[in-house]
Amino acid sequence: MNTSYYIKEWKKALKAEIQHLKRYGSTRYLITNGHLVTNDKTYTYFFETYTSIHIPIGSLVKIEWGGIKTEGKILSSEGKNVIISLEGSLGDIITEAYLYHDPWELLDQLFNRLDDIKESKKKRTRIKRLMSPDRIPKHPTDIIKSSVHELILRSKYNPVTFVWGPPGTGKTYTLARVAANKYFKKKKVLLLSHSNQSVDVLMREISIFLLKQERYCEGDVLRYGSQKHELLTDLPAITSSQLLHTRDPKLAEEKAKVMEERKYLKNDLSNSFSKRDSESLLKVEMKIAKVMEKIRKMEMDFLQDAFIIGTTLTKAAMDPAIYEKEYDVIILDEASMAYVPQAAFAASLAKSIIICGDFKQLPPIASARNELVEKWLKEDIFHRTGVAESINSPRLHPHLFLLKEQRRMHPDISAFTNEYIYHSLVGDHPSVVKNRNEISQQQPFPGKASLLLSTSDTGEHAFVDRSSRSRINLWNLLQSFQLIHEAYLNGARSIGYISPYRAQAQWMDILLEDLYRFEKQTADITAATVHRFQGSERDIIIFDSVDSYPMDRPGMLLVGKESERLLNVAVTRTRGKFIHVSDDQFIKRKVPKSKMIRKLVDFHMNSKLFIGPHEIGAWIKHQHTCVQWMHARKLDRVFEDMKHSQHVIMGLPHQATLPEDWQSKLTNIQKRVSIITKEVAFPFIIIDNRILWLGVPVEATRNTKPPFVSVRVESKALCKELIHQFGT
Repeated sequence: MNTSYYIKEWKKALKAEIQHLKRYGSTRYLITNGHLVTNDKTYTYFFETYTSIHIPIGSLVKIEWGGIKTEGKILSSEGKNVIISLEGSLGDIITEAYLYHDPWELLDQLFNRLDDIKESKKKRTRIKRLMSPDRIPKHPTDIIKSSVHELILRSKYNPVTFVWGPPGTGKTYTLARVAANKYFKKKKVLLLSHSNQSVDVLMREISIFLLKQERYCEGDVLRYGSQKHELLTDLPAITSSQLLHTRDPKLAEEKAKVMEERKYLKNDLSNSFSKRDSESLLKVEMKIAKVMEKIRKMEMDFLQDAFIIGTTLTKAAMDPAIYEKEYDVIILDEASMAYVPQAAFAASLAKSIIICGDFKQLPPIASARNELVEKWLKEDIFHRTGVAESINSPRLHPHLFLLKEQRRMHPDISAFTNEYIYHSLVGDHPSVVKNRNEISQQQPFPGKASLLLSTSDTGEHAFVDRSSRSRINLWNLLQSFQLIHEAYLNGARSIGYISPYRAQAQWMDILLEDLYRFEKQTADITAATVHRFQGSERDIIIFDSVDSYPMDRPGMLLVGKESERLLNVAVTRTRGKFIHVSDDQFIKRKVPKSKMIRKLVDFHMNSKLFIGPHEIGAWIKHQHTCVQWMHARKLDRVFEDMKHSQHVIMGLPHQATLPEDWQSKLTNIQKRVSIITKEVAFPFIIIDNRILWLGVPVEATRNTKPPFVSVRVESKALCKELIHQFGT
């Protein structure tokens, strides 16, 4: 196929995705406590948010409130609040609404870059080399000294080099040294990646290497664009902001001053909702825009002087200061998560390109149901060029360079992925046992680096979130919180909680924010979906697969087309201890043996690396003051809570019958009790909107066996979510 054909198909795919996002949207945020602050021609609203939302000023958004939908524009988006200008009025006060923001404008820029490529014979030639790499490599093989040296030679003699970097195999180390080698030869290098974090990690590694070699020169290495992480703060000036402080401190001070002014005005506005504060804030936003224009001019000078530039694929496609220049080498990291047209755009910018990623991890994300979207936006460049298929052949593709020794995971963790995902092509470096044993010896489950915590026969606690239609499992959630608590009290300060489902991860984040806020300030404790964790790692990973009864079947995230990749990412984020929280009986009954989630469950069960639900009394060593586990038939505490309550909400499955002692207690407080049964699959009690009892009455719990366990949770935030879920 010629390049014109590819470009035509890519543009059709992008157009289909853009149209889908414009029509249906894909990213939704819950916004609350909305107040109308001005209604001069347009309607300006101030909203609070549960989490920080970072949407560029001027971005087009949609607001949905009840059955009403209206379009608007972001005026300010910092911290846990947003200010939005709407075309129509939604009233003075809005208790709750949804904000939709979709990145179709970014795809539109990529669409335009493909038009630019079409007009350039040089760029088209580069794309042709990418999509149809020569079968015969041109680099010498008799002088190779190391894996780094081999990659340097490959990228020097071949226009396209694919690097397969499974987790922990030194991808960042290798790419950084290759980039430094090009820099030593005064080559212009552009580092691109799907995420800001990936760019930051790679730029940090390059800077540290150059400093150790005593060959670092300020301004030669530039991290361009926004960076949210603290990875670069302890280095010499590498970001535009850092260079600004060293070269024009007055302008840097002016920026800091107006940003601080914005912060205080937003705080005033959240308390007053006054028109005056709103107008003042908008004036400050205009000041910020003028300051940023001055900074922009300085950044152009920084770009001109730099030899190694790092930024995201999105920034590169949007900013002419990047895409209008020529480079000697492009290094594209996280290529498995990039759209094929993005990879092609990157290849068009330089004489040679190194494409690095792991096609056994998560693919790009697109929403439209369209044949060309499936082909070009939901699959990576490794597969679309046929390079990935070579792993099923006796020899790898001649331009595929494999990094084959992992140094991240304890061997008991990597044993699963190395056998079932990487075809035994990846081995363990001898150091990982020594380096990871200290973590595996920690609580919970000291001495075990990989295991399954079974939640089978503990009740039917899975349900679908009413807002997002994502899945939630309340019992798994609280068991996972207990694991985090046990690990933290034993000294763990790097803990990740991963779920395939966004709602479950959000509920854990809410619970941690409510009950573990101090601990989160003293440790790296993160709850997120698998997609958000790609590119990260933690000492301890708790993977909650969520799916259980009364669900009829597991979700597509666990058994669908991309489930193997998703599971691979979840397992391989771990350094020293991996705990899979799962209803293994549900998985065994509902999932075929060929699926990777079933293989993971069978791997742990067959290796006797599992903890049964009857062992809960043994592994829980420390009761959190707000999360108390106890026998479900010891009812004194729950009856005492109910006795002193103002209001009791009891959730009961349909047709559940209560024993006499419960009926008697409820009769005594019946004026304070609300009973709900609609869509309730498991019993729970919420007392005064702040105390949750789960697992009682045990007689109303389905699919449970002794020992019968209940848990008492003091969390206003969790109670609020549950009340919202069941519509009381």
